Amino acid sequence: MAVKDKSNELYLSVPSFFKCPISMDVMKSPVSLCTGVTYDRVSIQKWLDSGHNTCPATMQVLQSTDVVPNLTLRRLIRVWSDSYLLRPESHASFNNHLAFDSIKKLIDNQETEAVSSGSLSSIVNFAKLSLENRESLAKLDGFVPMMARIWKLSNEIQVVELVVTALDLILPEKGVKEQLIKLYSNDASLSPFNFVLQKGSLDARISAARVLESLAAFDNESRRVIADQSSLLKELYRLASSETDQRAVEAGFAALIGVSTSRQSKKELVRLGIVRTAGKIISGPENTATLIEKVMKMLEMVSTCTEGRTAISEDENCVAAVVHRLMKASTAATEHGIGVIWSLCYMSRDRTAQESAMRSNGLTKVLLVMQSNCSGTVKQMCRELVKVFRVNSKSCLASYETRTTHITPY
Repeated sequence: MAVKDKSNELYLSVPSFFKCPISMDVMKSPVSLCTGVTYDRVSIQKWLDSGHNTCPATMQVLQSTDVVPNLTLRRLIRVWSDSYLLRPESHASFNNHLAFDSIKKLIDNQETEAVSSGSLSSIVNFAKLSLENRESLAKLDGFVPMMARIWKLSNEIQVVELVVTALDLILPEKGVKEQLIKLYSNDASLSPFNFVLQKGSLDARISAARVLESLAAFDNESRRVIADQSSLLKELYRLASSETDQRAVEAGFAALIGVSTSRQSKKELVRLGIVRTAGKIISGPENTATLIEKVMKMLEMVSTCTEGRTAISEDENCVAAVVHRLMKASTAATEHGIGVIWSLCYMSRDRTAQESAMRSNGLTKVLLVMQSNCSGTVKQMCRELVKVFRVNSKSCLASYETRTTHITPY
């Protein structure tokens, strides 16, 4: 896969034949077995020393355990690393230890303003190469604060994009979220997120959304600080609603779900048009089960406020689409969908929503859900919905000639 390198905006994709089949990291010392398969020397030696007498990739019995240095491949890896890694700051061939040392020097120098996009590209590339590298960065004292300082001080979109990408990569590692929470504890510190979400590349915007989602999930105060930024909600909504890339839509919805737990934030999302967007997505034919699950969750959340219920009821296709999706995505999506219908049809007794659900064969769908492996709470919601639908059905179950009509409603 090609490597993009324009104005130091680097997106690294490691050629598959540069990776050791065992460790999946770039090989430092490639050696070949008698089967012709090449491995990194350290990885294959561990395999052989543990008593194996087969080739890990082919499982062929080895006639010989001798390894032969693959000088051609080593030369290719060196040329590749010289071209795309640690440039322009270093002309040395790629080496994890060398890269790590250069990152530590950046931290020790404390010259945040002097850190170039080339250095940041090297850090991102280092993090992308392996889980071990990401763990090393997360444990490196001063790394997260350094990235935060660069993030806050820079007004170059290219630099801010690289920082948020690096943070997104190491976010799952232990202790990173705690450090970020301390550094992004007020409104002013969130402005770089707006910058990326407004002007960044699609990948950077996705990274920004994921970081915000993680920060919001950490504690209530972090969630409140983020949710109070109406501009952030607007940009996350734009990511969720205006992109055709499902990665972006999922990242946008996931962040909005994590952030928008207050009544005010839900009202703001309704005002922006989240119900209309959600209705279009669940009505669409080509969407993943994970995306449908997130959209149903969002609809369930906004259905807990008056404005959300009104918007769902007034949307011509939303209730029908929710009913249609029951039992067709995931268990979680179905349970969220029942939550939406229950809020409108049972709690609010919204006549328009009730009629829309009934026209969409809602009674049959609810009965099916009630028989499925759903939670006790959802089963109770289904029982209450069946009562409502019975009252609003002229002939109760008689008009629904399905295999579920033998069920006696509660």
